[in-house]
Amino acid sequence: MKTQYYLIALALGASLHSCKVMSPKAYKALIAERDSLQSRSANLEEEMAKLRSDTAHLHRELSELQITYNELNAKHVLLNKNYSANSTKINQLSGDLQKREARLREVEDILRKRDEATNALKNKLQQALLGFQQSGLTVDIRNGKVYVSLTDKLLFPSGSIVIDEKGKQALKQLAGVLNKETDINLSIEGHTDNQRVVNLGQIKDNWDLSVLRATSVSRYLTEIEKIDATRITATGKGEFQPIDKANTPEARSRNRRIEIVLTPRLDELYNLINTK
Repeated sequence: MKTQYYLIALALGASLHSCKVMSPKAYKALIAERDSLQSRSANLEEEMAKLRSDTAHLHRELSELQITYNELNAKHVLLNKNYSANSTKINQLSGDLQKREARLREVEDILRKRDEATNALKNKLQQALLGFQQSGLTVDIRNGKVYVSLTDKLLFPSGSIVIDEKGKQALKQLAGVLNKETDINLSIEGHTDNQRVVNLGQIKDNWDLSVLRATSVSRYLTEIEKIDATRITATGKGEFQPIDKANTPEARSRNRRIEIVLTPRLDELYNLINTK
């Protein structure tokens, strides 16, 4: 800018030196040129200031973008790590689910086989004991087990623990089936009514009567019919699990019974459940 002023001064000096008097026209031309140069200089300075401001603004934006980029990049790395960890966990859970589903199918298959065997056993017993059902013998399935229920009048004289001949015939037919079904365990349960026991010698109450009748049936099945004793459990339930709670002679007669509970051995199922 100073250079421009210097050139104008030189021009003016030269003009003064060459001519003693400058014409008004020449003087106006010089003044116009000076004003033009000043205006252009001001515009350039304004443009330079704007460029500097824009440059500073762009630097700030670039700095902010760099920070944002770094933050996003860090999040991206974290997301990748989380995705990898979650992917691994999902794969593990999927593998565990497949194992559990396979295990469930095995258990269901064993239980299906058990139910099929239980139904088949029930049908065999019903056929074998068909002639005794008119005397109060029933065969049914409860909770996956076969129950053979024999009223006391089918097995014992009144107040006795000694099995009569008709009772022995029924147990013989039952044993014929059970000796062929060696994977069946037996629970012999004695049940009484709620009437007090009187004049039975060593039998003091219904507990005694129910237990002794259960052991009588157990002894007959093991000693006479040769069923393996390790398959049998004898229990006395007394009067405390009646099937008919009515206080009538008919109800009391139904409650006096021996129930032989037949349970298929579930070794295969237990082994599967205990396998880790």
